[in-house]
Amino acid sequence: MYTGQLVFAQLMEHLPLHTFRRCVQRYPSKYPTKTFSHLDQFLCMAFAQLTYRESLRDIETCLRAHQAKLYHLGIRGNIAKSTLADANDRVAVELEQTAYALDTTTIDLCLSVFPWAHFRHAKAAVKMHTLLDLRGNIPTFIHISDGKMHEVNVLDILIPEAGSFYIMDRGFTDFTRLYRMHLAQSFFVIRGKVNLAYRRVYSHTVAKSTGLRCDQSIALTGLKASKDYPQHLQRIKYYDAEHDKELIFLTNNFDLPALTIAQLYRCRWQVELFFKWIKQHLRIKMFYGTTENAVKTQIWIAITVYVLVAIVKKRLRIEASLYTILQILSLTLFKKTPLDQLLKNSESQATPLENDNQLNLFN
Repeated sequence: MYTGQLVFAQLMEHLPLHTFRRCVQRYPSKYPTKTFSHLDQFLCMAFAQLTYRESLRDIETCLRAHQAKLYHLGIRGNIAKSTLADANDRVAVELEQTAYALDTTTIDLCLSVFPWAHFRHAKAAVKMHTLLDLRGNIPTFIHISDGKMHEVNVLDILIPEAGSFYIMDRGFTDFTRLYRMHLAQSFFVIRGKVNLAYRRVYSHTVAKSTGLRCDQSIALTGLKASKDYPQHLQRIKYYDAEHDKELIFLTNNFDLPALTIAQLYRCRWQVELFFKWIKQHLRIKMFYGTTENAVKTQIWIAITVYVLVAIVKKRLRIEASLYTILQILSLTLFKKTPLDQLLKNSESQATPLENDNQLNLFN
């Protein structure tokens, strides 16, 4: 019988504590207290994410039921609903270059409960602006704003990485900001607008059997756009047969084939799937606090748990999906089974039953 660490403690061993402590030092507050540290708060909230707790009272009840095991979870502080509330309220294309998908999702809130997040007339919301590394579908940049911040403004915060590709939808069209990315020697692929004013400089031959309709070098002719972006752009029109739709792409990269640019844009859907996955499987539908910091803290810890599980999946070479891993962890955090054994055993047990007919309870 294995008598080592609890599953939760094994999972948290993959958390880089030196990075965690740097973040704590960067954002000081009145916490930690002598009885409840930053790490205690993180561990409690991560536990809540992994076990699908519904409220602060639910977290407190569950952890206190395992009081004797809290030390082995790494939690040293006193667990109480009021303590948690106070703590939360405180401040597919192969490329040599890195490819990122940039997008924004809105997380709806109740205006009467979260008045600080006023979004529209009778609605509250926060926005999560995310830069996803497409090599592993891992977020490398996240900014949480109020619902009124337009998605294009996140380009003012983002520091472009020279040589990398940034894939964006039409909402990020701002030629001043795009030219800034160009000057930083980074590449962008953005969905083009139909009414774009431009002049064709040169047309390249395309194979229409691939879905390409045109590949052009263009110069912008709009009065403002031509000043904001004085360089040429590559304009690609592509027919998506699956959805019976023509798509237009703009990029400042003239080296990649037009078909590769079109395929690269399709990878942008990975960030949409990431948003869907986060909203479905992590605890951001119900919040443990109502202040701005409480909401942001919970979203950040939800993302951290996602990344931590993804790291464990890669390090231990687990074939099971992230969803499956989370389901297993939600039921086994207080067990002492080795983590790799626990997760790898789940792969062999995931085979369907030979007879999966429902039992006949009523004759």
